[in-house]
Amino acid sequence: MKELIDHLSTMVTDHRWNRFNEVLTERTQYITIVLENIYQPLNASAVLRSADCFGIQDVHVIENYNEFTPDREVAMGSSKWLNIKRYNEQENNTLNCIKKLKNEGYRIVATTPHKNDCNLHKFQLEKGKTALLFGTELEGLTDIALEEADEFLKIPSYGFTESFNLSVAAAICMQHLTHQLRRGKINWRLSELVRDKTLLNWLRYSIDRSEILEQDFLKNRN
Repeated sequence: MKELIDHLSTMVTDHRWNRFNEVLTERTQYITIVLENIYQPLNASAVLRSADCFGIQDVHVIENYNEFTPDREVAMGSSKWLNIKRYNEQENNTLNCIKKLKNEGYRIVATTPHKNDCNLHKFQLEKGKTALLFGTELEGLTDIALEEADEFLKIPSYGFTESFNLSVAAAICMQHLTHQLRRGKINWRLSELVRDKTLLNWLRYSIDRSEILEQDFLKNRN
């Protein structure tokens, strides 16, 4: 993989190559975002854009009955820099996604008020990798998501309105927790393997006819 990365890196400008490496040093999978049945294009796109801005590499999209269709103008191309993992092939995609994340060592944290909830400002990232679940604005998270959640998180508010807009809530959580992450002693950066895979994908996105160039490189190397 590294040989291929070295080869493709000669086909992008020095500025872009340096920018890739600069951004990669701030990327994390320690925090991940899970969107359940989000169908509003503006909200979906805004969450992706925030994830990119705050350095969160993975977004998990559950499509039980709503298709995830981000608005390109709002997303500003952020989706191509993220790992967007869709769950839409099972009878219960929510359960499938949550089980996968738990097997990967994530705490499943539902972002909704609950009798056992934790205030965002008191949330302890040191306890382990965190998957933040967000549901639709009208219906919130499904019963299955709430039943499978390990913890509950709420954003403090002081007005008459009961909750924040979905994309705003996601951005507030991401900003606070990634700031906390970078100030702490947690090993939150990407592993070398994930870093290389991500870098290779970014190069592929950035180079015209990258598939053909890659095939030629592999053929000549063999």
